[in-house]
Amino acid sequence: MSARPTIVAMGGGGFSMEPDNPLLDDFILSLAGRPRPRVCFLPTASGDSDRYVANFYAAFARRSEASHLALFVRTVTDVEAFLLDQDVIYVGGGNTENQLAVWRVHGVDRALRIAWQRGVVLAGLSAGSICWFESGTTDSFGLDLDVLEDGLGFLPGSHCPHFDGEPQRRPAYHRLIAEGRLPAGYAADDSAALVFEGTELREVVSSRDGAAAYRVECVDGEARETRLPTGYLGA
Repeated sequence: MSARPTIVAMGGGGFSMEPDNPLLDDFILSLAGRPRPRVCFLPTASGDSDRYVANFYAAFARRSEASHLALFVRTVTDVEAFLLDQDVIYVGGGNTENQLAVWRVHGVDRALRIAWQRGVVLAGLSAGSICWFESGTTDSFGLDLDVLEDGLGFLPGSHCPHFDGEPQRRPAYHRLIAEGRLPAGYAADDSAALVFEGTELREVVSSRDGAAAYRVECVDGEARETRLPTGYLGA
């Protein structure tokens, strides 16, 4: 486990988006501090997609003690004990609002907070990165981006993934922050990851040269975007 509470929020990337580029996933595994860490996949946002789960095992089974937590057909009785026994919890993409609702029914939200506080590394992309913040942009309600207001709140402020990967993401995030509908926060390109220790941003890393993350704030009624220093993992 990590020495401090650690969250890796990926704008996009990892095994599901970059199957031939393991740099971000290798980085996440390195944070566990052991040669063969225990990694649990949470595919809730995809409705526990069988294909998504199979792709996870294909990517992780050879280099970790891989498992997953299914909630639509639940087989684990003690969710908290199961999650606390992991070194890394990796959350997949999909519908963020559905994911949060299902987690709260099964007590996963509470278990994740305890795991985070005890040093289990939390990571994920898209829905698996928005969820850690107070709020963010979401397509959970349809094709148009809207405000997600009820994130887990482990990290303060808002978040926008896929910043360079989907054309509507950047203008929508700017508009929502300028209008005061979202607080200041962080955006991340596909292939870029924000790494937090506790609630403080420690670094930004990327699996693609040129991918980056940004701090976005409202200044005098307009959104102001500041590119953050980013370390390319392939350098």
